[in-house]
Amino acid sequence: MNKQTIQEVIVVEGKSDTKRIQEVVNADTIETNGSAINEDILEQIAHAQEIRGVIVFTDPDFSGEKIRKTIMEHIPTARHAFLPRGQAQPKSKSKGRSLGVEHASDQDILLALEKVVVPMEEVEYQEIPRNVLAHYGLLAGNQSKKKRELLGDELRIGYTNGKQLVKRLKMFRITQEELEEVMEKINDL
Repeated sequence: MNKQTIQEVIVVEGKSDTKRIQEVVNADTIETNGSAINEDILEQIAHAQEIRGVIVFTDPDFSGEKIRKTIMEHIPTARHAFLPRGQAQPKSKSKGRSLGVEHASDQDILLALEKVVVPMEEVEYQEIPRNVLAHYGLLAGNQSKKKRELLGDELRIGYTNGKQLVKRLKMFRITQEELEEVMEKINDL
């Protein structure tokens, strides 16, 4: 089987992520070496963005989100691939409990790369009111974390806490109609 070639440079956290990505697609990577991302690495990513474009593909955990946020601040035009938490879990207990791109199946990696999202430039956007998010139980309540996780998976915007949700919805220009459609689907589960 011929592997798909990815034009952009994929930004990952470490060597095991690079190895796993390159088992699935032909791609160059930049490793951030975990959440200790430094100015040199940010400069490499910025340069790669100018020349070929980059896809940020970090783990769906706290460290991965921290890295993603740092990159977004420095390179706001970078593209993003998101892997739902359930697809990033180790398949065997001997591999530990950490979530990671390295644990994803070939199909899940290809789907994440296929559904890459690009934060849009500042354009007119009608922000979703907080009371709408509260109505759907996304900001508080005993099921809010699970609902945000399902929402992030469906919209391919990654997992967020309540505060991050507002920013992520705005960043990816999710409309109230899109949110309502996805929430109906989630509530039917």
